[in-house]
Amino acid sequence: MRYKLADDARPQAKTLLIVAAASVVLWFVPFAEVLSYPFRIFVTFIHEGGHAIAALLTGNSVQSLSVAMNASGETYTTQGGVLSQMFVSSAGYLGAMSFGAILLVLIRRAIAARFILYGSAGIILFLTTVFGFFKPIFSASWGGLTGVPFTLFAGMTLSFALFLLGKFTSTRVAMLVVSMIAVQCVLNALLDLKTVFFLSSPFAASVPNDAVNMANATGVPAIIWSILWIALAVGILILALRLYVSARDRAFDAQKDLPFEGNVEA
Repeated sequence: MRYKLADDARPQAKTLLIVAAASVVLWFVPFAEVLSYPFRIFVTFIHEGGHAIAALLTGNSVQSLSVAMNASGETYTTQGGVLSQMFVSSAGYLGAMSFGAILLVLIRRAIAARFILYGSAGIILFLTTVFGFFKPIFSASWGGLTGVPFTLFAGMTLSFALFLLGKFTSTRVAMLVVSMIAVQCVLNALLDLKTVFFLSSPFAASVPNDAVNMANATGVPAIIWSILWIALAVGILILALRLYVSARDRAFDAQKDLPFEGNVEA
């Protein structure tokens, strides 16, 4: 079935395409990854936060959450039953994809970009202080304690930066940053899933990852779980894009001051 891009979605779609193109270009320009590094760290926080929240929702406890300088991350939780382990292991990649998809929908529903930035700052601050600092300190887990310094520094810096962007930048800049965050969540989730797919191959060296955790919990090969996650992630993205290109309800005011929108009212 073909979907037509709604007229009121064209300015936002243009912004999204430009941001997506810029993100892809940065991957191929030497040393340009430094520009996307803060977004990569942000996505890692969301990924690990997905594991932590899923653990709490299934009655488990979180011992620590850490983010490393290379943008990898670890979350240690208590283990429940098989269903609980499946939910927790799946919540990382799918959580990052879902977060990006939700941002796309919020943008289309005319939620002010600065409020999205405030909310994102609050989420990172919560993950950093509760799971990245207090939990590993109280659990006295050496594996969790080693990641505290950078996790605390990165999380507090990101939270402060997001708050300042929401507080002091123009609507255009705030919308551009939110669009970049959404695109980075989506693209990095897909890229990470591609990596997990290849790592889950029977011919690949055994490397610990979420798909391997699922295989250990269920006995189903890791590559099957990676394929299932990819399918679910693509489904989430398609649904978000379907909502993104559809016409917005007249009850919502048009999103003004988009970064690349023409004929902007003064």
